[in-house]
Amino acid sequence: MRVLVAIVLVFISTAAPADSTGERNLGDRMPSATDVIGGLYAFSRFQQGLLESTDLKGNTEVKNLAALRAEEAAKRDKALKQIQETIGAEPHVSKAASASASLIEPETSDGPTYVRSFYASQIPEYEAAINLLERYLKAPDNAVLAAFAREQLPMLRAQVKAAERTMADK
Repeated sequence: MRVLVAIVLVFISTAAPADSTGERNLGDRMPSATDVIGGLYAFSRFQQGLLESTDLKGNTEVKNLAALRAEEAAKRDKALKQIQETIGAEPHVSKAASASASLIEPETSDGPTYVRSFYASQIPEYEAAINLLERYLKAPDNAVLAAFAREQLPMLRAQVKAAERTMADK
């Protein structure tokens, strides 16, 4: 199953490489549909990077969660691709740095430290994606993308809260 997810993710990541700078470089202006699509692709790329990192290093709990999040990212990217094609948006984003750069190497840490690092690395990425969607919904420029954003927000909020709780428990 992970091999299949990895293949799908490689295909998606080559179709829309991204990093999380899209949302962070907007300044004070309201994000456009193109900004949102690029920012969500960046978030998906981050989640895919976590899977790549944990396949080599993580424990079973971390691997399973990373695989689940990567599958969710693939589904989100597929829906975004359809929206992108419908509205003719071409997000301009650069290649992402690997998510493993923000994780503590398990060889140099104990198990719980690595698990905390895994969850901690996700929180700012979730917050950036949530903030992007919230800002977009204040003045959306596309009804389909706005509906997608409203659908994604509760799920992303629940996932970041779960990451925060789990990190605190570890």
